[in-house]
Amino acid sequence: MSQQDSLCFFLSTHLPPVTHSASPPLSCEPHDSLSLPFTPNNRGPPSSEPWLLETDSKSLRSVNGSRRNSGSSLVSSSSASSNLSHLEEDSWILWGRIVNEWEDVRKKKEKQLKELVRKGIPHHFRAIVWQLLCSAQTLPIKEQYSELLKMTSPCEKLIRRDIARTYPEHEFFKEDSLGQEVLFNVMKAYSLIDREVGYCQGSAFIVGLLLMQMPEEEAFCVFVKLMQDYRLRELFKPSMAELGLCMYQFECMIQEQLPELHVHFQAQSFHTSMYASSWFLTIFLTSFPLPVATRIFDIFMCEGLEIVFRVGMAILQMNQAELMQLDMEGMLQHFQKVIPHQLDSGPDKVIQAAYQVKYNAKKMKKLEKEYTTIKTKEMEEQVEIKLEIQHYFSPSIRPFPPIPILRSPLIHNWSRQGQVTRAQEAEENYLVKRELATVKQHNEETSALLEQAQNNIRQLQQQQPFVNPRYSEEFILQLERELVQARLKEAESQCALKEMQDKILDMEKRNASLPDENNVVRLQEELIGVKLREAEALTGLKELRQQVRDLEEHWQSHLARTAGRWKDSPRKNAANELQDELMSVRLREAEAQAELREIRQRMLELETQNQIHGNQLRRAEQEARNLQERLQVLTNQNKMLHAELQETKRKQAEIECKNKEEVMAVRLREADNIAAMAELQQQISELEIQKEEGKVQGQLNNTDSSQYIRDLKDQITDLKHEVTVHVFINIFEYCFKTLLDYAHLRIDRIIIKISGHFCYFCEEVLYVDDFQ
Repeated sequence: MSQQDSLCFFLSTHLPPVTHSASPPLSCEPHDSLSLPFTPNNRGPPSSEPWLLETDSKSLRSVNGSRRNSGSSLVSSSSASSNLSHLEEDSWILWGRIVNEWEDVRKKKEKQLKELVRKGIPHHFRAIVWQLLCSAQTLPIKEQYSELLKMTSPCEKLIRRDIARTYPEHEFFKEDSLGQEVLFNVMKAYSLIDREVGYCQGSAFIVGLLLMQMPEEEAFCVFVKLMQDYRLRELFKPSMAELGLCMYQFECMIQEQLPELHVHFQAQSFHTSMYASSWFLTIFLTSFPLPVATRIFDIFMCEGLEIVFRVGMAILQMNQAELMQLDMEGMLQHFQKVIPHQLDSGPDKVIQAAYQVKYNAKKMKKLEKEYTTIKTKEMEEQVEIKLEIQHYFSPSIRPFPPIPILRSPLIHNWSRQGQVTRAQEAEENYLVKRELATVKQHNEETSALLEQAQNNIRQLQQQQPFVNPRYSEEFILQLERELVQARLKEAESQCALKEMQDKILDMEKRNASLPDENNVVRLQEELIGVKLREAEALTGLKELRQQVRDLEEHWQSHLARTAGRWKDSPRKNAANELQDELMSVRLREAEAQAELREIRQRMLELETQNQIHGNQLRRAEQEARNLQERLQVLTNQNKMLHAELQETKRKQAEIECKNKEEVMAVRLREADNIAAMAELQQQISELEIQKEEGKVQGQLNNTDSSQYIRDLKDQITDLKHEVTVHVFINIFEYCFKTLLDYAHLRIDRIIIKISGHFCYFCEEVLYVDDFQ
């Protein structure tokens, strides 16, 4: 049945009768779960829910047009385009009914709903239908979205780096566009609510597709539901254990349904993860054209990851013949360039082929258990290998390693990148968590005992009138003591719990400050893979050598048996010769296989060395970049120091100018002091003259001359003292000036200069005394 026929059948069995004043109703029987009255005056349900697309103007116009012509066009013959137009209009009406009565349709008509989703959801209905399919329209975390955008995420740099790689050809996600900004907001918000997953590059394509259909808050809610309920969170975890499980299940499906192609993949070392990992991580959004991937995403929203397995198998079935003729590089090119163009015509063919693929859910569960068992054994082997490596690098015991790869520089680099620190941190974290669990258990037991004691107290208080008062008082006192002890234990438990929580937070901070261990994990995985391949190669080489030895022994025994048969008949001799040649050919074949294995082993060693050298080169380039950044920082510091030096020189010049100004001021004061001293000397001279005149006058008049002479002597003494003070002030100023003037001379010359000035002032003082 084609898509148009199935849609007509669904419409005829599920649409309610629609009446119009100018045309009779359609001959369709109403359905109880999809019935909704529709008239020109009443166009659908009330507008209490604005997101319902039934009231869209385009859909209403198409509905009215189709109903007005229903009386004639459905009876008479019409063109193919007219039928297709009516089918599209009816599809709009049908999806409007489904959205309005979603709960009833989901419960009662789930099978028919799946069929409609497989045929495609109309573009204008995708946003609301996707939200309804994953039950994201009432998610409470939507209210926290605006608060999350205000916070800072540790993954912001990674998100900014990968935004330009998400749908680079799409107009909505051009550089510095609104699409890139809202994509960053949604990815940042999710990295804050799910710290374990954080950010993974493949998830940006899914969020980008959601943003093409709905606003960012609704896209955020839908993405959260997809991560929680559709196994995407397990796919995007750092360990990617769920992705490994999907690869294992898909490879088993190929082995069962396409055995020849599986053998070809194995012969070319073309692993499933080389072409199918992006199918599961991005739901074909990076592998197929966007319209095809969107149709597949419709089915994924309804049925989960099953559609990825089905479509993947359908693609391999459709391209099996071409893939069988290609080598590994050719197959990669085929998956990247040829297969996407095969789907340009539309997704109907591949979806129809996908539902012809055999898919057994029970067998998938069985494969999941097998994969879990295999991974458990691998983890145990990795632990054993790690213990062997730690034992090898132990300072006390250094045995010879059983496998030569242990001597490679890869182990030395790996052992020096914080593994010991992380192991200690993990052990301490485990001990702290165990102690925390013990404390919590003890706290719960203490709380239970406390509650039991309180219940006993209440019961005793109720029974107190019927009990001996003395006995009840003693019992209550004992219970109070037990209560106090219980509360003390509870307080101690709370303190211990708080300490453990603080210790856990501290250890988490320390663990976050450690370098990224992704490189270490990758190197460890590479090491284990190389060791396993080398062990397999050595085992195969030993088996080949054993086969060669066995063939040589058979050859020698054959020669011994045929040594005396030269007398046999010619026919028998010819048969013996053919047997001899056959044995020789087998020997040469075994030797050639042994040489081939040895060559492959050598090639594997060379590839390993090349990989090691590549890792070393990348680390050297990283160190060079770090050194360049350090050089840039030092250059900036040098420029800052040079600027500070220039500023210091400028301040020094200003200080020198101030010192010169002070020297000039000192010299001016010196000149003033000299002038003052000369005036004082003049006054002394006048007083001496007056003294002599007084003596002469005293000799003439000897009445009051003695008192007058004493007054004159006192005045002279005061003047001398003042002159002496001025002299010493001048000495100090001369010394200070000499220090400033002759700062460039040596200290002995400065002392000579100062001594000369000091002698000059001493002579001035002696002159004053002599004059007196």
